[in-house]
Amino acid sequence: MPEQIITQDGYNKLTSELNQLSTVKRREIAERIERAKELGDLSENAEYSEAKDAQALNEGKVIELINTLKNVTVVDNKCLKDEVCMGSVVTVKCGDKEKVYTLVSFNEADPINGLISNESPLGLAFLSRKKGETVKVETPKGLVEYKILKVN
Repeated sequence: MPEQIITQDGYNKLTSELNQLSTVKRREIAERIERAKELGDLSENAEYSEAKDAQALNEGKVIELINTLKNVTVVDNKCLKDEVCMGSVVTVKCGDKEKVYTLVSFNEADPINGLISNESPLGLAFLSRKKGETVKVETPKGLVEYKILKVN
């Protein structure tokens, strides 16, 4: 897995999820398995099978999070004045509409709510750009031009 950059908030979110899955969720699943074992014959025990499936899914997610956390670099949000970097809130003009985006790490992205990944085409186009610059981004609808109006 290639190294990825992530904000401190994103890193905290991932470590919190890992902690939740590896402690609370593991314990809950272990209790479900024990209760299911008490019901008798494991070969025809749906509760046992479901709990074991949940355990496998949980352990898979724990391993995925551990591997992700090993391959990320936490970045500080220090950048030059009016320059777009991780954590920047960028106001742009696209056509006759103004849009506001926040540049976040891959695990925080939520494009519908204006949170765009630094690894997305739009995020990559905005990175290190300054207020007043115009960027062009290739989208499924063709080339789209964005003028950076404000960077916070």
